[in-house]
Amino acid sequence: MESGDRYGVAGYGAGGDGAVPPPPYHPPSVGPPPPGASLRAVAVALLNLTGLGLGYALVGRWGRAVVCWVATAVLLWVALPADPDGVPAGVLVGYLLVLVAAAVDGGRIARRSAVGGAWRPGLAVGLGVALLAVPAGGAVVYGSARDEAREQMLLERLEAGDERVATASRQDFGEAKDEYGKALGVYRALGEDHPGSRAAKLVPDRLKAYYDAVSAPYAKKRHCEAVAPLTYLRTLPDSVDKKLLGDLAAWPDTPLAESLYACGVSRLGGAGGAGGSGGDGGAELGQLLRTFPESASARQVAPAIDERIKDQVAALKGADPCAATQVLRDLGATASRLPDDSVKKLRADADKGVVDGVYACGVDQFKDEKFGAARTTLTDFARTYKSDRRAGQARNIAIAAEIADDRPAAGKRLPPSKRPGGARMELVISNDAPNTVEVLYTGPVTGTVTLRACAGCQRYSASEGPRRACKASGRSYPKARLQLPAGEYHFLYKHGTGATARVDSYSSGTRVQPGYTYTSCTYVIERSPFDLNLPLLPDPIQPVLSPWGAGSSR
Repeated sequence: MESGDRYGVAGYGAGGDGAVPPPPYHPPSVGPPPPGASLRAVAVALLNLTGLGLGYALVGRWGRAVVCWVATAVLLWVALPADPDGVPAGVLVGYLLVLVAAAVDGGRIARRSAVGGAWRPGLAVGLGVALLAVPAGGAVVYGSARDEAREQMLLERLEAGDERVATASRQDFGEAKDEYGKALGVYRALGEDHPGSRAAKLVPDRLKAYYDAVSAPYAKKRHCEAVAPLTYLRTLPDSVDKKLLGDLAAWPDTPLAESLYACGVSRLGGAGGAGGSGGDGGAELGQLLRTFPESASARQVAPAIDERIKDQVAALKGADPCAATQVLRDLGATASRLPDDSVKKLRADADKGVVDGVYACGVDQFKDEKFGAARTTLTDFARTYKSDRRAGQARNIAIAAEIADDRPAAGKRLPPSKRPGGARMELVISNDAPNTVEVLYTGPVTGTVTLRACAGCQRYSASEGPRRACKASGRSYPKARLQLPAGEYHFLYKHGTGATARVDSYSSGTRVQPGYTYTSCTYVIERSPFDLNLPLLPDPIQPVLSPWGAGSSR
C-alpha cells in the first residue's frame, strides 16, 4: 500500500457495543511494470553478459556483481597464459552458464524493480552491445595466442627431433637406429597430423637432412657401412606418406645398389672391405642381383669377379701362391651361389686356377721348408687330381718333404722332374725286423719301397745288433733291389703297425758312386733306459750300408 492511502471508516457498528468492523480483504494485485522496464532489462542483461557484472552494478546488486568478477577472474587465471590445448571445456562451459544466469537474473531484477539514478536505458543498451566486444575480442585474441602457443609447441617438437638426429649421427647406425626412428616419428606426426603448421612446412627440409645424416657412410664412400642405413631408408615409404617424402622416397635405390656392389667386390675372396668386417662378398652381391637386377651396378658383377679370378691366377706365380689359391676357392664358391647364370659360369675358371694353385702352393711350402704342410698339400693334389700330368711329381715332392721333415738336408732342392740318364747302381735292402718297413728315398730319383716283415726275426740288444743283423745262416731275409743313378741320396725307414707301432722312424743319407753295388740291412734294437728294470722299448730301425767292389756278387 502506497503512503497516503487511507481506508475510510463508516460510522456504523454491528451490535450495540459500538465496535468498528474491519474492512473487507482484497488480495494484492501486481501492477504493470514501470515505464521502460523492458529496455532496462535488456540493458542489464547485456551488461552482465560482458562478464564484468556492470548490469548488477546498475541495479545496485553489488554482491552479485562480485560473483561475476570472481568468475571472470577464475577464467582468466585458468586461461592465461595461453596454452596450446586452450581452456578446459568444463571451465569454459561453467563460465558461460554463469554469464547466462547473470544475464537472465539481471534482466529479471531490472524489469521488476525501479532503478535509481539518472541513466538512460537506451544508452545502457548501446554500452552493453559495445562492451560485448570485450569478451568477443578477448576470445579472438586468446584463440590467436593459443594458436601461437600450439605453433611454438610444434616447433619445439621439431627441434627435439633435430636434436635426436644430431645425436644419432655421432653413433654407428646399429646403435643409433632407435634414435633415428624416434626422430622420424616426430617428423611424420608433424607432417601428417599438423599439415598447415609452420613446423610442418619445415619438415621436408628436415627429412632431407635426416636422409643425409643416415646415409653419411655412403657420402664418405664407406660402402659396407652404408648398406644397412640405406636399406633402412629404402623401407621408409612403407611407413611414411610418399607425398611427405617426395623425391626422397626413391632416392636410396641407386646409392644402395652402388654400395652393395662396392662392398661385395671389396670382400671378394674373403677380404675385408673398407668399413666392413670380412665375408666373401656373396651376401652383398646376391642382394644386389636379387633387388636391382637391371641396375648398372648389377651388370658389373660378372666382369668384376672375372677380373678378380684372373688376378689371382696371375698371383699363383707370386710370393704367396697358397693365399692366391684360397682366394680362388672362395671366388669360385661365391660365383656358384650368386643368382645369375653369367656369374655362375665363372666357377669353372676359378676351379681350374685352384688346380694350378694347389700344386704351386705345395712347391712353395717345400721351398719355404714347411715340409709337413708341403707333404699334406701335394699328397692331396696327387690323390685328388690323378689325371693331372703333375701328379707323379707331386708324389715325389711329397716323399722328399716327408724325408726332409726328419732330415732337413733332403729338402735343399726339389726332386728332379725327369729321371736322369746314365748307369744305374744297385742298392739291396734287407729287412731283419719283425715288422714291415717302408723305405722312402730321394736324390737324383725319388720313390718308395716296402719290405715285408721278417718271419722269425727278433729284436737285438744295442750291442749285438750291428754284429748279428742280416747274418743268420740259412735265413731268407725280405729284400728290395733299387736301381739308382749315382748321386747323393736321403732315406727314411718307416716302421710298420701293430705290435711294432712304437718303433721310431729312422733317416740317413749316403752318396751312391758309380761302379759299386750297395747293401743295407734294417733291424730293431731295444734297450732299457737308465738300466732300470722296466719294460724294454723298441729302438730305431738302423740301416747298414756298405759298398761292394764292382762286378762282385752280394
